[in-house]
Amino acid sequence: MKEAESYPGPSVLIAYAPCINHGIVKGMSSAMEETKKAVEAGYWFLYRYDPRLKEAGKNPFQLDSKAPSMDYREFLMGEVRYASLLRTFPEEGEVLLKKAEEGAKEKYASYESMAKNN
Repeated sequence: MKEAESYPGPSVLIAYAPCINHGIVKGMSSAMEETKKAVEAGYWFLYRYDPRLKEAGKNPFQLDSKAPSMDYREFLMGEVRYASLLRTFPEEGEVLLKKAEEGAKEKYASYESMAKNN
């Protein structure tokens, strides 16, 4: 937040925060742990974009997330909205979860490529 605040112009912060309507299987008191798992599973990525770096000849896009180290599905099953989808519509849910996991992998690869290019 300090980095965004230091920019002499508009800044945007986009954060992942589980909410009570989506539900966390372990309860909302574990929201910080769930947020960490979202990053570890590749559901949410940490990155920054600072135009000032471009002026210095550096890549303004910085990927702070490492490659996912947690099972994507395991993370999703910790959120009530996804677990209930599979209970209610098992076949459709499986298709959607697979698409979501593939999309997350593609997004990470894209971000990784952007971070390597200058």
